[in-house]
Amino acid sequence: MSDLGALFYYLGIEVRQGKEALTLDQSTYASKLLEQSSMAECKPCVTPMEERLKLTKASTAAKIDATLYRSIVGGLRYLVHTRPDIAFAVGYVSRFMEDPRENH
Repeated sequence: MSDLGALFYYLGIEVRQGKEALTLDQSTYASKLLEQSSMAECKPCVTPMEERLKLTKASTAAKIDATLYRSIVGGLRYLVHTRPDIAFAVGYVSRFMEDPRENH
C-alpha cells in the first residue's frame, strides 16, 4: 500500500481538508448538470420545489425525452450526497422516471 497524499477529488466530489473541517463540494458537477438540462441561466431559489405541488402520472401533456429526463434525475440523485436540502424534490420527481411528461 502506498500513500498518495491528501484527497482532492473523488467521483465528482471536490474534497477540501482543513485543520478544523473536511468539506465536500459538487459545484462543478452541479454546473455541468445545469448545462446538460439547459438550465445554466436560471436564477437560484431558496426553496428547491414549489410548495404543495401536486404531480400525477395521469397527465395529458406531451411526452419528453425519457432518456434525458432519467439522466438528469440520476445526476440529481448523485448531487444529493452533498446537497441534502434537495433530497425531497429529487425523490418526488424520481417517481416519474418510468413515463416522464412535459407538465405532470
